[in-house]
Amino acid sequence: MSTPVIELRDVHRRYDGSSEGPPALQDVSLTVRPGEAVAVLGPSGSGKSTLLHLIAGLDRPDAGTVTVDGVRVDELGEAASARYRRSKVGMVFQFFHLLDDLTVTDNVLLPAQLAGTARGEAARRAAELLEALGIDRHARAHPGRLSGGERQRVAVARALMNRPPLLLADEPTGALDTAAGEDVSRLLADLNADGQTIVVVTHDLALARSCTSRTVELLDGRIVDDRVTGGIGGGLAAEGVR
Repeated sequence: MSTPVIELRDVHRRYDGSSEGPPALQDVSLTVRPGEAVAVLGPSGSGKSTLLHLIAGLDRPDAGTVTVDGVRVDELGEAASARYRRSKVGMVFQFFHLLDDLTVTDNVLLPAQLAGTARGEAARRAAELLEALGIDRHARAHPGRLSGGERQRVAVARALMNRPPLLLADEPTGALDTAAGEDVSRLLADLNADGQTIVVVTHDLALARSCTSRTVELLDGRIVDDRVTGGIGGGLAAEGVR
């Protein structure tokens, strides 16, 4: 059996380290294997964001272990955590977090520049991603001139720039209208069909059904359900993204 991309063991995290009140996460164990597309569901306050932050190395558990692609994320210092995020994790957010004073291409190039990738190699990778994701015609435009769905595609391209083994998406359709949201859902499904491991954190059951094949439900910091929901689909419209 393949080595997990994500492995959490008996993870416990309290809000702001406080010993009072209910924990954000309690006794959470979770395994995600290569090529899986997993939706983490739950109401506000269920622990979804805390779980995402632990996997991304933005926070540490009070107890338990967090391992991603063989790296003990819970043991990393600040500098090592930044390097880990550059190489192991691509992140897509609800509000894009693109830099409006940079062109689309320059936004996509940022992770490669931070990683010290040679300029020519990075430029080729950026061009490949923009073409694969259907936004190459906007390469020289600034994000403010794009639709919400197009900006989210730029954010996905940026997240994939350094070929991370894991793509994390935090409410990726939350700021989009219905049509653009469906477009991004299809894109995530296509990326997974091409082999990309994806974890989507959302409260939107329709999004989970459309682009993932497994759902993990959190409630009051605990996993209360973990089930395979069926296959998702076929044929990457954006070949060569990986």
